[in-house]
Formats: sequence, structure tokens, C-alpha cells
Amino acid sequence: MIYHAIWNNLPYLAEGTAITIALTVVLLTTGVVVGTTLGLAQSYGAWPLRWGATLIERLFRAIPAVVLLFLFYYGISGFYDISSFSAAALALGLRSAAYQSQIFRGAIASVPSGQMAAARAIGLSRPRAIVDIVLPQALRQAIGPWTNEALSELKDTSLAYTIGVVELMRQADYIVSANYGHTLAVYSAAAAVYLLLSLAATWLLGRADARLRVPGFAHS
Repeated sequence: MIYHAIWNNLPYLAEGTAITIALTVVLLTTGVVVGTTLGLAQSYGAWPLRWGATLIERLFRAIPAVVLLFLFYYGISGFYDISSFSAAALALGLRSAAYQSQIFRGAIASVPSGQMAAARAIGLSRPRAIVDIVLPQALRQAIGPWTNEALSELKDTSLAYTIGVVELMRQADYIVSANYGHTLAVYSAAAAVYLLLSLAATWLLGRADARLRVPGFAHS
């Protein structure tokens, strides 16, 4: 009976899993773009940019994820019709960007300063040296620590159910309600899906790290 309840609702779990994966990809992409920008501003920007980037980073790291979700959904929906998925992507994406900015900042700092001096010596401008010399190496160096952030954000997508995103946890909750029980079995099935997604992401990013790592750089 328990297994039938899970088997009969596999399509709904699959739908929730697809939303979870889509949300993870969107918010991580947002985090990479904004986080890299913040990391560059903190590393190379003039003091107003450094202060502004630091303020944004500290703000989004200090506010709990659920509070951000409520602010972006219920706050913005007061004057703009925003979907729950978009609100979750923005709230969790900008929160991820705050954490990713420190990953990229550390990766930028790991690139030897002599490379910037050498780039300037051969005639590259400072922005061009950053884009062509420093950033490609820093992004490759960041893959290892970025894996932890990716896994964290994958799991944090479960918080999006609080504003109505029908992701994996919301679907599991619907299944429990529709079947009048089987709580342990259904939520265990959801946990197994999160485990499989985490293992797959860890394997893929591990392969990417091994393939793209910069020769000569220390790796733990």
C-alpha cells in the first residue's frame, strides 16, 4: 500500500523534481553573474564600488532565506505581479550571489599578482588584464569551493514552497495530503531524490574541476 502510494504519484514527484532543478539552475546562474561582479568590485573597484559591493554582500548574507523569500514575493507583489518562481529565483539567487562573491574574491586573490604586472608590462589595460588573464584562472579555481555552494542552494530550493512554488517538497506535501498519510515514506522518497541530485552534481562538478584546474596551482 505504501509503495503503491509512491509509485502512483511518481509523475508528481518528477514534476516537482523538474521545478527544483530549474530553480537551482536559475538561481545559481544569477549567483554566478552577480557574485562575480561583486567579487571583482571588491577586489579591483574604487572605494565607492568596494563599499557598495560589501554592503550588498553583507546585507544578503545577514538576512535569513525565508525572510528574503517573503520580502521578494509578498513585498514586490504589492505593486508588481511577480510569480512565486521568479521571486524565489531572485531572493535565493541574490543570497547565493552574496556567498559566491566571497568564493570568487578568494579565487581572484589566489592568482599571483605578478601575472597582472606582466600583463600590464606587455601593454594590456587593467580591465583587459582582468578579463583575459585573471578572471579565466580565478573562475577555474573557484569550481571546487563553488561545488559546496551549488549543493547548498539545491537544498535551499525546498524553502521556496513557503511562497507557493510547486517544487519537490510542495509536491511531496500534496501527495501526503491526498493519501491521508504515508508521511515517512513520501518524505523519504523526496529525501532520496535530493540525495541523488546532490551526488550527481558532486560528480559532475568534480569532473569539471579535474578537467579545468589550472596547472601549477595548489589543490587540496
